Amino acid sequence: MIEDLLISVPGDTFSVLTVCTGNVCRSPAVERLLATRLGPTVSVASAGTHALVGHPVSEPMAMLLRNRGIEDVPFRARRLSERMLKEADLVLPLTRAQRSLVVDLWPAAVRRTFTLREFARLLDWVDPSTLPAGTPANRLRAAVPMAAALRAGVMTSASEDDVIDPFRLGDEVYAASFGQITSAVDRISRTLLSG
Repeated sequence: MIEDLLISVPGDTFSVLTVCTGNVCRSPAVERLLATRLGPTVSVASAGTHALVGHPVSEPMAMLLRNRGIEDVPFRARRLSERMLKEADLVLPLTRAQRSLVVDLWPAAVRRTFTLREFARLLDWVDPSTLPAGTPANRLRAAVPMAAALRAGVMTSASEDDVIDPFRLGDEVYAASFGQITSAVDRISRTLLSG
């Protein structure tokens, strides 16, 4: 089915897939923020483990994106598939439970699957000058195995790895969730775009 395919940019690109539950709040926000920050050499898509297929970004999250000058449309929620995982160079679920679901669906994804906040934290340990010069895609390609190697020595709790699910909750919960997302995206971008 065409909706199961990741849309990629031609040329030397690096593909990121971000995953949450319904694919209407957290993962679309990460998709749009990362795509905006990292530019055309990084192809970013999103999906949900229990997606509300065809739905737009939930309005409170869409408003938070628009307030940052980021378009929330066009967007249609998609259900996570094995094919999407096979085509992604990096998978960023929003919780540890979703990371487990990703690895259960396609075990070969284990070394390139991190929660968003975990990946941001691990990149804090990577010296940007050790990454190759060039595009964000080139730098991400080198950063993923570095992060995987660092992961073994870092113990954290779910509260440090999970992004709050704001679906059908109040504006303050959306704001807290968006804050966790933007903080992680900023940290990832800082490492990839500096040095």
